[in-house]
Amino acid sequence: MAITDAPFTIAGRTFTSRLIVGTGKYSSHAVMAQAHEASGADMVTVAVRRVNISDRTRESLLDYIDTARMFILPNTAGCYTADEAVRTAMLGREAGLSNWVKLEVIGDERTLFPDNEALVAATRILVRDGFVVLPYTSDDPIVCRKLEDAGAAAVMPLGAPIGSGLGIQNVNNIRIIREFSRVPVIVDAGVGTASDAALAMELGADGVLMNTAIAGAADPVMMAESMRLAIQAGRLAFRAGRIEKKRYATASSPLTGVIGR
Repeated sequence: MAITDAPFTIAGRTFTSRLIVGTGKYSSHAVMAQAHEASGADMVTVAVRRVNISDRTRESLLDYIDTARMFILPNTAGCYTADEAVRTAMLGREAGLSNWVKLEVIGDERTLFPDNEALVAATRILVRDGFVVLPYTSDDPIVCRKLEDAGAAAVMPLGAPIGSGLGIQNVNNIRIIREFSRVPVIVDAGVGTASDAALAMELGADGVLMNTAIAGAADPVMMAESMRLAIQAGRLAFRAGRIEKKRYATASSPLTGVIGR
């Protein structure tokens, strides 16, 4: 009998896709819209600082997002202090984007690794102010636990540096984070191709967020479709339960009971 999958639910909101996509680095807004459609995603992250919120009469990337189908997750990309990130999140909410936020507090300009101390502080502030906070963090189980304790609705550990395409560098840490997390775990950053997304799901991640892997591909629309399928395949494999790894061979057709032996 087939086992019904648990829904992908964050802060009481259920999503049909476990793939979350971004809006940066596309060659055009039109290509972005086509890739979003091919991905099957129903949540898209948008940098508050890239949205024209002062003059809504001018063209905006929001004009190319099907908001009837896609839930907008504002993010605080480009913020280097807790105060800056908090102000950016509040600006996005006041502009009517959402009270949800993908919280980014960057600690280093070259690596774009998060400043986890500032991230925890900003999470506490925003949660107290009524935000649903999804923080982008390092693949550190202790930091993820602290973010949960601060009220994060999900934790988003990186697989590898933003935009690197290296794939998941610390498989064991992602497993540990998933094992102990009480909130959804979404692998964020570092995905390069479909196998990286499938691996994240096979490790038990509840979802995967990506941008560059799709937007930077030679054919973004085709890559978006491949990511959609990879997420589905990885989730099915996780639910099915992989075989145990062994050091030596095990015959696919055992000889026990074979006539003449």
